[in-house]
Amino acid sequence: MAISNWSKQVTFAALALLLAGCSSISESIQSSSERPYDRLSQIMLMPQMALGQEARLGGRVVAVHNENDKTRLVIVSLPLDRWARPQLESVSEGRFIANVKGFLEPLDFQGRLVTVVGSVAEMEQGQIGSRPYRFVVINVTGYQRWNETQQVILQPGAADPWGWDWRYRRGWGFGNDWGPARIETIVTQ
Repeated sequence: MAISNWSKQVTFAALALLLAGCSSISESIQSSSERPYDRLSQIMLMPQMALGQEARLGGRVVAVHNENDKTRLVIVSLPLDRWARPQLESVSEGRFIANVKGFLEPLDFQGRLVTVVGSVAEMEQGQIGSRPYRFVVINVTGYQRWNETQQVILQPGAADPWGWDWRYRRGWGFGNDWGPARIETIVTQ
């Protein structure tokens, strides 16, 4: 059976739109290098090799300190997904400091998820509570704040108003094998 030229064009256009909509990292955190450091653990393992190199790191802001010409964000590092968003379910890799030129309103950043891109400037001695800690410091050239939103995930079969879903149901009845809906937190722009 031959596929018409029109249906090929429609299929190609739909595929192009799908790929364009979900394939890129936000422009504000694009990297100028081909492979920036993207894990804090990589930098902490060999800090001398990372100095001056570009990094893209992210996580949750736990402190905001405004100084004369910059704002210092202390960030609990989380691994990034393929869109450079912090992964909520991941375990922290440690903390780092992001120096952003100019003033940032602390209430806009405190407790928020953020991804930064910039150069690894230095390792700085500091403290977390009363414990000494060595922070990686990034001089930021771009950043992206993220929002956390919740969505409801229905269990298989729950969307069928008549109580039957041929893919998932094991018998007749209304709701006898549905589970409760889940609420999932996701990261969005």
